[in-house]
Parts: sequence; structure tokens; C-alpha cells
Amino acid sequence: MNLKPIPPERLPELLRRMPKAELHIHIEGSLEPELIFALAQRNGVALPYASVQDLRRAYAFTNLQSFLDIYYAGASVLLKEQDFFDMAWAYLQRAAADHVVHAEIFFDPQTHTARGVAMETVIKGLHRACAQAHTELGVSASLILCFLRHLSEQEAFETLEQALPYRDQFIGVGLDSSEVGHPPEKFARVFARCRELGFHLVAHAGEEGPPAYIWTALDLLKVERIDHGVQSIKDAALMQRLARERIPLTVCPLSNLKLCVFPTLAAHNIGQLLDAGLVATVNSDDPAYFGGYMNDNFVQTFAATGMAAAQAYQLAKNSFEASFIDAAAKRRYVDRLDAAFAEFE
Repeated sequence: MNLKPIPPERLPELLRRMPKAELHIHIEGSLEPELIFALAQRNGVALPYASVQDLRRAYAFTNLQSFLDIYYAGASVLLKEQDFFDMAWAYLQRAAADHVVHAEIFFDPQTHTARGVAMETVIKGLHRACAQAHTELGVSASLILCFLRHLSEQEAFETLEQALPYRDQFIGVGLDSSEVGHPPEKFARVFARCRELGFHLVAHAGEEGPPAYIWTALDLLKVERIDHGVQSIKDAALMQRLARERIPLTVCPLSNLKLCVFPTLAAHNIGQLLDAGLVATVNSDDPAYFGGYMNDNFVQTFAATGMAAAQAYQLAKNSFEASFIDAAAKRRYVDRLDAAFAEFE
């Protein structure tokens, strides 16, 4: 569409108001310290932190692993179906306030089943929140089950079998957790099985790991979308392939900053990815830990990089193109996006 010039001082308002999809959100990473403490009290779980403020002060991460250590500790308060519902509902309310109209939500069942929480408890609580969001918030939401890559492929197979009785309540599988030292090929067989079962396939690759991990995720795991993917900039042939095949990247700017993938937000390469014709999107990853939900990511990234309304439109449109909703729904959302830009004055 033909975009009207938007004065820079009005751009933050447009970023906040435009409809968008979120495709890279770990629901356990939306667990705010206040809810962690509330659930700990409700469930009688002792935390190694004296207060909400004490926990927030621990959010000084130097890399992915230092974050994961606290992330898994926070998840220890999730024990009952209502806990999972409350966590997802809190995120979905926040997403709706940020004009997220569609969300594809990652969850890590192994984080919970390892503590004796039943798969049914996890999925039913999360799915109930997604269903309620559709009716009460006007937000469509789907679940993607992620395998923890620091665990074995056999454990991933076991997790898949535990989840299959609830396969109508999640749309795909992904791969997350510690990237370096755990290349995608480690999970080639379980992803092949998931492909046979008709699930959508995604994988984290090229966050801290090399571009080679992105190639492997595409060629061996046959994923449809790359989560993060910012290291692709180091491989010209890979960049050409990602652009040519319209393979989306679910980029998470504030996460990349917090985990020291980039030294500053101004140094982030999302603008370069867009300029190269890639289907880059903006997402919040683990917003409770990384300092921002969707609108925080958009507003802070645009302020730091100097991107303008044209890039905002492209990123939002990309988010719908990259989603797993049907073509008719994508068209409806893009029409809403066009209307939001046309009406903005």
C-alpha cells in the first residue's frame, strides 16, 4: 500500500496501535515476578529469593544459559492446571493491550513433566486460556510444543508420545533451550516423526549458534520457520536462500540485547534483514525477563535503529504471512493492518 508520511514523533503511537501477530513467545517466559510469588504462595513452593524486587535484580544475564538457570527456577511454581491458565491468561491480556491479534505460543512440557506435573495439566490449562482469549479478547492463539535441546532425542520422543492424546490442542513443535553444542541434527528423527503426524515445524537456530545451524534446521529438520536467525547475516548464500524461499525469521530484539547477542539495540541487524528481503518479524521471546512485550520491542527498536513507518508496516505484514493461520485469515488481518495505516492521522 501507499504509506502516508508519518512524523517521527508520531511513530511510537502507530507502532502501538497497528495490529500484529506474535510468533515467538515462550509462555513460561511471560511469568512475571509478581505472579511467580503469588503462585509460590498458593502452592506452598519455597523460592530462593526474598522478594519480587530481589528476583528482578537477578535478571542480569550475560548469555542464554545464565537466563535459563533463572527461567527454570521460576517455572517451579507451576503445578496445577489453573496455574498454567493464569500464566497464559496474563500474557494474552497483555498481548491484546498491545494490539496482538494472533499469537503462536511456545510451551516447554519437559520443564514441568520432569517435576512430576502431568502433560494433561500443562496443555489443558494453556489451551483453556487460548480458547477464552478468542471469545473474550478477540485474540486468536495457538500452542506450539517445544523440545528442550539440552535433553536427549529419546526424551523428546517420550514427550511427543505423552502429548499425542492432546494433539488437537497444539498445532506444531519447536526446538528451544541451550543452542550452542546442541545442533538441530540431534533431533532429526523426532522432527521427521512430527512431520509425518502433520505438525507445523519450527526451531530456534542462529541466535548464539552459527549460520550452519540454520542450514541444518532447514535441510534436516525441514522447519517452516526459523526462530531468531539473526546470525544468518554472516552467510550471504543463506541470506539469499531465506529471501528466495520466503522462510520467516522470528526476531526478538530486546531478548538479543539482554542476552548480549548485540552490544546495543542500535547495533541490531533487523533493518538489514528487512533490506535483504527476508521475512523478518518482531517478537518478545521471554518478555518478563527481557524487559518488554511486543510494543516495547517495536517502540524501543525503532527508536534505536531509526527505522520508519515503511518498515513497521512490513514487519507487521510479515508477522501475518509467517503465521500458521489460513490464507483467508491472513488476508483479513492484512486488511486490518492496511486500515490502521490508512486511518492514522
